[in-house]
Amino acid sequence: MNNELLTLALAAGAIVVLILLITRFKLNPFLALTLTALGLGIAAGVGANDSIEHFAKGFGAALAKTGPVIGLGTLLGGILLGSGGADRIANAFIGKRPVQYVPYAVCAAALLIGMPHLFDVSFIMLAPLVYTVAKRTHTHLLYIGLPLAAGLYTSHGLLPPHPAPMLAVTAYHANTGLTIFYGLLIGIPAALLTGPVFTKLIAPWFGPAPDLTSGPVGTRDDSATANPVGLLPAIVAVLLPPGLMLIGTLGMAFTVKGTLAYSVYTGLNNPILSLLAAVIFAFFALGLRSGFDLGQVGKMANKGLAPLGAILLILGAGGGFKQMLSAIELDQLITHHASGWLINPLILAWGIAALLRICIGSATVATVAATGIVAPFALANPGLSPELLVLATASGAVMLSHVNDSGFWLFKEYFQLSVAQTFRTWTLMLCLQSLVGLIGVLTIEAVIG
Repeated sequence: MNNELLTLALAAGAIVVLILLITRFKLNPFLALTLTALGLGIAAGVGANDSIEHFAKGFGAALAKTGPVIGLGTLLGGILLGSGGADRIANAFIGKRPVQYVPYAVCAAALLIGMPHLFDVSFIMLAPLVYTVAKRTHTHLLYIGLPLAAGLYTSHGLLPPHPAPMLAVTAYHANTGLTIFYGLLIGIPAALLTGPVFTKLIAPWFGPAPDLTSGPVGTRDDSATANPVGLLPAIVAVLLPPGLMLIGTLGMAFTVKGTLAYSVYTGLNNPILSLLAAVIFAFFALGLRSGFDLGQVGKMANKGLAPLGAILLILGAGGGFKQMLSAIELDQLITHHASGWLINPLILAWGIAALLRICIGSATVATVAATGIVAPFALANPGLSPELLVLATASGAVMLSHVNDSGFWLFKEYFQLSVAQTFRTWTLMLCLQSLVGLIGVLTIEAVIG
C-alpha cells in the first residue's frame, strides 16, 4: 500500500472509530474526538509527543476566535431570555392575530430570538409559550411547536455566533458578516418553508393532540411581568451584532484598504467587537433600565453559560482532530487531487456533514468533524466561496435527526409525542431544512459565480 492510500485508509478508519465510540460505546464526544485524534497521530507515525502537540495546537486555534464569540453570544442570549426580552418579542409577533397567521408569527419570532442563543436553552425557555398560544388559539400543540422549532433550528444551524457555523467560519477563513448575509438569504425562506408551510401540509398527520394541561413545562402568565422590557431595545439587542457585521462587510467592500474608514468597518465586521457592543447594550437597556439590579442581570447572563463548557470542549477537540488530519498530510493529499474531481465541492461538503450527522447525532460534532475533511477543498478551489462552504457544511449537519440526537428527545418529551409522531414531524422537518439549505447554497453560487 503506497503512502497516499495509507493516509486515506487511516483517515477513514479514524472517522469510523469516532462514530463507533460515540454511537456504540456512548463515549462523551470530547473524549471520543481526543482519543481518535491522538490514536490517528500515533498510528500514522507522528509520534506520541508530536501528536499531543498537534492536538493542543489545533485545540487552541479552534477556540482562539470561536470561544469568545460563542461566550459573548451566550451572555447576550441569557440577558435576552432572563429579562423577558424574548417573551416581549414573541408576544409582539403573535399578538391577537388570526389563527392561520400564528405559525408564521411564531416562526419569525423564533428565528429572531434564536440568533444569539443555543437551541436547547431557547427551546426550553420558549416551550411554555407554545402551550400558552395553543390554549389561546385552541389548536394542536404541534401547530405552534413545529414552526417554533423550525425557526430556532434555522438560527442554530446556519447563523453565527452559534457554535457549529462559527467553527466552520474559522476553519474555512470565511467572512462572518458575509456568512450571516448569505445565511439570512437562505435561512428566512428555509424557516418559512420548513415551519409554517410544512406544518400546514402535514397537519392531518399530526396524530393525537397532547394534553395542554400537562407536559414538562411550568405554568406561565404572560401578563405578570414584574420588570417589563421594551420591544424596541429587545429587538435592537438581537439585531445589533449581525447589523454591525453586515455594515462592516459592505463598508470594507466600498472603501480603500489602509484608510481610517476601512479600519472602522473592519472593527464593525469583527464578531467579537459586535457582540461585545450588543452585550453592553443589553446589560443596560434590557437589564438595569428595566429595573433589574446588577446581581440579577449577572445571574441572567451566567445562567446561559451552564451548557457552554461541554460545547467548547467539543469544539476544541474538533480543532485538534482537524489539526491531526493536517499532520498526516491529508489536506495536501486532498488539495493535490481534488481539482480533478467532477463533484461540486459544496455538494461534497454537504454530503460529508450529513453522513456524519446521521451517524453521530450531534450537528455540532458533525460540523466539527466535517471541517477537517472539507477545509482542503477551499485551497484546491480558489474560486470557491468560503462563506458558501460554511453554509453547505452547516446545512448538511442538520440532516435526519433521529434517536441518537438529544434534540429529537427534547422535542418529543416537551410536546408529549410518540416516537412515530416525532419522526414524521421533527425528523422530516430537519431533513427538509437540510435540503432547502443545500438548494439555497447552490442557487447563490449560481448567481454570484
